Amino acid sequence: MTQEQPFSITERVHMKLVRWKLFWGAGLIVLSAFFYFIHYLIFRDLHHIFIYMVGDIAFVFIEVLLVTVIIHELLNYRAEKTKLNKLNMIIGVFFSEIGTELLRIFSEFDRNTEKMKGDFASCKDWLDQQFSGAHKACRGHEYEIDIRKGNLELLRNFLLSKRYFMVDLLQNPWLLEHDTFSDLLWAVFHLVEELSHRENVKDLKDADYKHIASDIERAYVLLTTEWLVYMKHLKDNYPYLFSLAIRTNPFDPDATPEIKNV
Repeated sequence: MTQEQPFSITERVHMKLVRWKLFWGAGLIVLSAFFYFIHYLIFRDLHHIFIYMVGDIAFVFIEVLLVTVIIHELLNYRAEKTKLNKLNMIIGVFFSEIGTELLRIFSEFDRNTEKMKGDFASCKDWLDQQFSGAHKACRGHEYEIDIRKGNLELLRNFLLSKRYFMVDLLQNPWLLEHDTFSDLLWAVFHLVEELSHRENVKDLKDADYKHIASDIERAYVLLTTEWLVYMKHLKDNYPYLFSLAIRTNPFDPDATPEIKNV
């Protein structure tokens, strides 16, 4: 015969809260009935009592509409907008510190990088439809990562130099609200871990080459997608930041931070 397990502390606290709510709910109903009774004893006017009671009950539905639907939605919209702005600030720091350069390094491993550069080099004058098309092109791009084509040692040293920066980002609670960017950080951090455990990346076995190529591709796809989202955000909200982002576009071979004379 098995012995029943006692309730956990969390369950006991929850049960106490439920009992407390039921107690106060019943108490408030009793108090309301008591004061209605006092009103009747003093004025002997049931008609007046029921007029105000029905009127108050009818207004409850309007109050629910105003408070829970309209005002609540407006507050939620404002909170979501504030949260999104803070998230985009963090994403901007990421691309400034590591993302843009990492895209440039990743592209050197892709045998089909010229197609990607041709698609994304001229995003300066894109409209919303073109950004949507770029997302589709990113998902449909045939990534062909060749470890020997790029500089794996350069990638390893770059990522190791940004390791603590990545750790700090992963500890940011705001990023828990952004699934795609969190996935990107985990993919890049996993690549950092893989490369950090290999002392000599110039002489790897074929199995290691294939594994790291898969890790690079995963991070490259997520990074490119997030870069497109971030570029659209800058174009819509911060034209001066978008100007610099265009002049440092990792997919544009002619990009330069210096402003060209028109």
